[in-house]
Amino acid sequence: MSETPSPGTAAPRSFLGRALGVIERVGNALPHPVTLFAGAALLVLLFSAAVASLGLEVVHPATGETISAVNLLSVDGLHRILGRLVTNFTSFAPLGTVLVAMLGIAVAEGSGLIAAALKLLVLSAPRRLLTFVIVFAGIMSNTGGEIGYVLLLPLSAMIFLAVGRHPIAGLAAAFAGVSGGYSANLLLGTIDPLLAGLTEEAAHIVDASYRVNPACNYYFMAASTLIVAALGTLVTERVVVPRLGRYSGAEQAELGALTREERRGLVAALLAALAFTGLVLWGTVPADGFLRDPISGDLLHSPFMSGIVAQIFAGGLVVGLAYGVAAGTVRSDQDVVKSMAKAMETLAGYLVLVFFAAQFVAFFNWTNLGLIVAIEGAMVLERSGLPTIALLVLFVVAVGVTNLALGSASAKWALLAPVFVPMFMLLGYTPEFTQAAYRVGDSVTNVISPMMSYFALVVAYVQRYEPRAGLGTLVATMLPYSVVFLIGWTALLALWVVAGLPLGPGAGLYLGR
Repeated sequence: MSETPSPGTAAPRSFLGRALGVIERVGNALPHPVTLFAGAALLVLLFSAAVASLGLEVVHPATGETISAVNLLSVDGLHRILGRLVTNFTSFAPLGTVLVAMLGIAVAEGSGLIAAALKLLVLSAPRRLLTFVIVFAGIMSNTGGEIGYVLLLPLSAMIFLAVGRHPIAGLAAAFAGVSGGYSANLLLGTIDPLLAGLTEEAAHIVDASYRVNPACNYYFMAASTLIVAALGTLVTERVVVPRLGRYSGAEQAELGALTREERRGLVAALLAALAFTGLVLWGTVPADGFLRDPISGDLLHSPFMSGIVAQIFAGGLVVGLAYGVAAGTVRSDQDVVKSMAKAMETLAGYLVLVFFAAQFVAFFNWTNLGLIVAIEGAMVLERSGLPTIALLVLFVVAVGVTNLALGSASAKWALLAPVFVPMFMLLGYTPEFTQAAYRVGDSVTNVISPMMSYFALVVAYVQRYEPRAGLGTLVATMLPYSVVFLIGWTALLALWVVAGLPLGPGAGLYLGR
């Protein structure tokens, strides 16, 4: 199919192929994340009884308070569980934020706006910037959920084929942006309030009044967007394209231009976006803006910052409606409702997951096990004398390895946050800093993780151009991206720490500074 041997065709006999086979079998043997959380909640109950019976106590280093384990396998514990089962779910911080944000983005996606915008971005790119634009478009597509996997990946393969380059190289570049650059973005998306809610829940183990803003990592993630796009372009041009060689398969490119309706819709969406942005600026730029704190005039602690999720909803709704009406894809209110309902259908599994995750987090908090583990872990790390950068690198690598077995970003963070957020808080680091490090580790190994939910779909895309391709083909193609992203993105975060830059609005690196 190509002038050079297809990457990964001998993978089953190689060390890499055998290693990936082991990872795949182990990952497939793991239960569903819902079952993991249900089992974890039960284990917390058992551990609480065991630890409480041993009389284990620790002293809180900040307050001097003695922390003891609470036994939930008791009459009082049973009463607490029965009385709070519903409110554990309904008050779980990420639940409402994700649902509200998704409703707005659903209109933008359902109207066809996101698909048309991605198509315009890629088709308008100059030939010499084509790879960079594809990786960049992949990163930006994450604002609209999973649209990048179903639209941008096959589209990028066709674009590369149309300009005489290997289609798998175009697909790999898009996959690197969509999945390897998952958390980076110039815009806030559903992942921001989701992770912030989980981080806030975990921070309450140490400080019940701590608040985590959905935009807390925005500065770092916005800067990461350009860095990741540049690194993805470098790997594509210097490693992947030379390795794949010239494509000589039977597939032909079938790439259509934007229709007149799509162009008309994009113009309307642009005007609506400018109007919405102008309204937000009117409320935030003046010292007495209506989105600032009405008493102090502060912007960091204002309706603007606390209402970011509402603004994501409103922005997606306004711009999506403008596109849909102008393009003819939204003809009545029923079309809008259908788009929102479809988005809620895709979240059905998430709601089930959240119910059990909420119980696990609540039980973990009630037993004081999280605080005990955090205090003991913080003491071990403190005695180790490791500098901040070393701790940062270890944590990022640990998250990246965990991602190979548990692909869901929210499920993974719901398990890790109750331990690592309090632990790093006790070492003097903000929850926002821990979350930023988590987002790097969670993203960089997505492209080589068989447990990533869209991995099988990407393999199917590759097989369209290389029928003999398999799991080893895709992993061998994407492994250079994973390594370079891990090194480059972690280095950026380390430089951020050295420079002492804020991670986002009102979000520093160290507590009390």
